[in-house]
Amino acid sequence: MKETLQVINSLESEGTIGRYAIGGAVGMLFYTEPAVTYDLDIFCYLQHEVLITLAPLYTRLAELGYESKQEHVIIEGIPVQFLPPTSPLVEEALEQAVGTSYEDVPTRVFQYEHLLAIMAETGRAKDRARIAGALESAEPDQSKLDAILRRYGLLDKWTKMIA
Repeated sequence: MKETLQVINSLESEGTIGRYAIGGAVGMLFYTEPAVTYDLDIFCYLQHEVLITLAPLYTRLAELGYESKQEHVIIEGIPVQFLPPTSPLVEEALEQAVGTSYEDVPTRVFQYEHLLAIMAETGRAKDRARIAGALESAEPDQSKLDAILRRYGLLDKWTKMIA
């Protein structure tokens, strides 16, 4: 993953993508026990005028020798899915992502509480299972999580997911 993050950092440096952060199950690895996942979710801002398009990003990655496979690009052996912010919650998570490093490579990752709230917002069965596992592994800052859940109208959904 070190080499993958180096490529992603260079994409950000050259302006192919804007600010990015790691989300999804890999993002959770920075806080909790590992969970099974197939890919690395990179949430990022993309240049656009009217419609958001991944074409310039995929074109640039192809120029660098990386092939796309369905919705992923295989970068240094790791399937990476590039995702624009899909909701105001995800946009906030991207803006407030925490700077960290992976094997001395600088990167950003969504805060734990945002990752939990996004799973509640998404509401998939696998998210419910991941929330349960995450909460067994690491306690969130409850006041921060509650504030996020309230702000995005997710308290009831959260309560049902952890029941």
